[in-house]
Amino acid sequence: MTAEIPRRIEPHSAEIGTILSLIQTSFAYMDGRIDPPSSMLRLTKTAISEQAARGEVWVLGDPVVAVMFLTVKPGRLYLGKLAVKAACRGKGLARRLVNCAEARALALGLPVLELETRVELVENHAAFARMGFVKTGEKAHSGYDRSTSITMQKRLS
Repeated sequence: MTAEIPRRIEPHSAEIGTILSLIQTSFAYMDGRIDPPSSMLRLTKTAISEQAARGEVWVLGDPVVAVMFLTVKPGRLYLGKLAVKAACRGKGLARRLVNCAEARALALGLPVLELETRVELVENHAAFARMGFVKTGEKAHSGYDRSTSITMQKRLS
């Protein structure tokens, strides 16, 4: 397995199914822990192909062991669906993908990298804080009267 250099996935990549499986497996621990359930449950191969076409999908490894989605938003680059295969965690792969996201944001002239994490996933809050992200807001999913997710941003120079 080679996981050193992130590579961008094309919309019709043969790896789309592998990426879907990796995200589903990596996010499975959230089942019953977060409310509302993860949008990952609605993710499809078609949706990943569309993300690769209208945004960006980056991976590490061959076979794929880590993935992230990038989407340009006004004044910022949004990082979503960051997932690392369980057996490969703790090896800096998420940090490599975040570094790639930072480089992409700067290349696109965007000064901020943004992500959202669920309120319940305090270990993710801490991990992103260690990578330089700070909490900038909270929001509630539709139909909820309490905060369900936290927005975190990292200003880039």
